[in-house]
Amino acid sequence: MEKIDSLDKKILKIVMKNARIPSKDVAVECGVSRAAIHQRIQRMIDTRVITGSGYHVDPKSVGFATCTYIGVKLERGSMYRNVVPEFEKIDEIVECHFTTGPYTLLLKLYARDNQHLMELLNDKIQHIPGVTATETLISLDESINREIPIEAANPDVQ
Repeated sequence: MEKIDSLDKKILKIVMKNARIPSKDVAVECGVSRAAIHQRIQRMIDTRVITGSGYHVDPKSVGFATCTYIGVKLERGSMYRNVVPEFEKIDEIVECHFTTGPYTLLLKLYARDNQHLMELLNDKIQHIPGVTATETLISLDESINREIPIEAANPDVQ
C-alpha cells in the first residue's frame, strides 16, 4: 500500500466531496501549487489510492427500480474463479464480493422490476455451473451511501 501523507489526506477529503473541483481551488485550499495538486492526484490514481472518476447515475432514473442483494452458494468456494467471469457477463450485476459466512459470493444488482429480477435469477444466475443456491434480498430504500471518511483512516497510514 502506497503511503499517503497529511496533504494527500486533505486533497482526498476535498475531491471526495466534489470530484469536479478545479485543481486551482484545491491548491488554494491546501496552500500549495496547482502543479503539486495535479502531481499528487495523478500519483494517487497511478497507485490506486483513487480508483475511479466519472458520474454516478441513479439507477432508478434510467429504469432500474429494484436494487437487490443476492447471496450465492457454490459447490466449492474455489469455483468462484470460474463463476465470477460468468457474472461479469450480466450487465445488471454491479458488485460481486467473495465472502465468508453462509454465502460464497454476495451480488448487488439492479433490475427493472420483479419480473426482470426473476428472469435474471431463473434464466441466468441459477444456470451458471457451480451455483447451487441463491437467496434474494430486495432493498426497499438506500438509507446511507457514502465514501469512507478520511478522518477514520488507519492512523498507521502516513
